[in-house]
Amino acid sequence: MRLDLFLWYARFAKSRAVAQRIAEAGTLRLDGRRIERSSACVRVGSVLAFPLHGRIRVVRVEALPARRGPPAEAVIHYSSLDPVTPKGVDVQDGAA
Repeated sequence: MRLDLFLWYARFAKSRAVAQRIAEAGTLRLDGRRIERSSACVRVGSVLAFPLHGRIRVVRVEALPARRGPPAEAVIHYSSLDPVTPKGVDVQDGAA
């Protein structure tokens, strides 16, 4: 499946044109490789890392969607691997 279609079907982008811009910006990584084209092929098991709305999204493709459905349907096609940032007190070096 094309990368831009997956981003649009999985609801990471509001339109296919926005999905193409995300893919062609040069900031998206597909299985660790920098991608600059929206026609790159996405497969089940592929890992995507890209900036979106001020944070880095890391997702694994679990299934290839057949259509752009409702958000509840879209989330079953990927699993989030986003790095978890700890909340609470900041730990400083040398603190006992």
